[in-house]
Amino acid sequence: MSSSPQGAQLNLDFDGAALVDTTFCVVDLETTGGSPTEGRITEIGAVKVRAGQVLGEFRTFVDPEQQIPPFITVLTGITQRMVEDAPREAVAVPMLLDFLSDAVFVAHNAPYDSNFLKAACARLGVQWPNPHTIDTARLARSVLTRDEVPNHKLATLAQFFRTEVRPTHRALDDARATVDVLHGLLERLGAVGVLTLEELTASMRKVPHQRRDKRHLADRLPEAAGVYTFRDAGGRPLYVGVSHDIRRRVRSYFTSSEQRPRMTEMVGIAHEVTAIVCATDLEARVRELRLIAQWKPPYNRRSRHPERTVWLKLTGDAFPRLSVVRAVADDEAAGRVYAGPFASRADALEAAAAITEATGLRACTQRLRAGHSSPQCVLAQIGRCAAPCSGQVTPDDYEPVAMLAREVLLGSTVYAEQVVGARMSGLAAQERFEQAATWRNRLDAALRGIRSAGELRAFGQLPEIVAARSQPGGWDIHVIRHGRLAGATFCGVGSDAHAAVEAVVKAAERVDPPPPPDTAALIAESRMVLRWLESARPIHIDGCWSMPVRPAGNG
Repeated sequence: MSSSPQGAQLNLDFDGAALVDTTFCVVDLETTGGSPTEGRITEIGAVKVRAGQVLGEFRTFVDPEQQIPPFITVLTGITQRMVEDAPREAVAVPMLLDFLSDAVFVAHNAPYDSNFLKAACARLGVQWPNPHTIDTARLARSVLTRDEVPNHKLATLAQFFRTEVRPTHRALDDARATVDVLHGLLERLGAVGVLTLEELTASMRKVPHQRRDKRHLADRLPEAAGVYTFRDAGGRPLYVGVSHDIRRRVRSYFTSSEQRPRMTEMVGIAHEVTAIVCATDLEARVRELRLIAQWKPPYNRRSRHPERTVWLKLTGDAFPRLSVVRAVADDEAAGRVYAGPFASRADALEAAAAITEATGLRACTQRLRAGHSSPQCVLAQIGRCAAPCSGQVTPDDYEPVAMLAREVLLGSTVYAEQVVGARMSGLAAQERFEQAATWRNRLDAALRGIRSAGELRAFGQLPEIVAARSQPGGWDIHVIRHGRLAGATFCGVGSDAHAAVEAVVKAAERVDPPPPPDTAALIAESRMVLRWLESARPIHIDGCWSMPVRPAGNG
């Protein structure tokens, strides 16, 4: 596959709302002190910001309806006279909640402020909106070391980040200072790949130094889309992942946003990280799949064995039967026919039961030959199996059964659906509903396997498909040969699309045709490509393909 660095349009992962698009409401309260249930709010200050820009400010004194203790007046400068004509909390708190709206709630020592507001809401019978909350004090503890700041008080952080407004123990001044502290912390976190709200929330947790010390592994990685691999000191792959920004994604493993125990263990072992830059989303995901199948990285739990498949095969002996096999051989021309692949051996056996019921195939596993003689099985005795166990049935007598089974496996399923449907109806009429449901599940498994094989048979025999799908800024263009992704490129707006197609086709991997109904790729890869084709625009198809492909933009 060809690769191109022009993959910035990819959307491979992951982590929720981007911080640049997030609205924060930074709040500070002055109070009479004491507990939230006994104390009262005396002043509210709030600043709403997004992408570093101030969207609005809110400030009001609040009549606490109780005396302000002298030490609070000394600390804040707020006197009883200053609040006697101010709105009471019944007016002020709903005004703040309206200003807060759907923004992220931010405060320094956020539990203190939110608990006073929750208590006020409880007294007023107003529901606390339970907003997403960021505590700048807690965030600072996880980001800044003792070498940088002696403590994490607002005044200390304001001095460290050189805020425009210094804290004064007045609500709006302190809220403005907290805004600058928040932006300073976000800048620090952005440098290590924390760019979403979910990552920011996770960053309030402390990062073990063993993980933080590995941040240098991301330093030389590309800021581009593709696949990354963590390796141990011996170069052995530990984990393979995919991202639209490899450096940012890898950096996140060394922050507190990564909380999976297995990943923490993996990072502790990791010695280096390597990367493959990819041109498109599909190319990156296919490469990830192939590498996982090739290397079996111990820390990739999902799809560690995408190469494992289970098929049903109509055998080619004198008296064919259905057999569960692990691979497709090049023998369909000799009368062997396949269905699948199935998710498991159990699913394959369920499907085999339905097909056997519908066609009369023998269910026994003996290897039989013409002239074979043995006691009849129970199924043969009651007329439910055409097996030649008695030696009275010749291969010619059995051939109609085998032909019917081949037709069913090749997609002519109407007769099978009728036979098994009649069996289900009979059981339901006898109120044997569980057994009827069992046969329904068996029929469903058979139909899925038969349709899957038909889809893959048609796809895998196509020598070449060239298709494109619109992306922001251009087109993803792929070359698919015999069900395998053979080439990929991104053609930006204004570029020569014909030249891009010609180049990617010329550079595409040569692929030999596979035995039907298999494809020349992992089945998981072929299905991934098929899903992509559903919303792509075909440019060229070499061969006849009955599978529908919707042009891009037509739904």
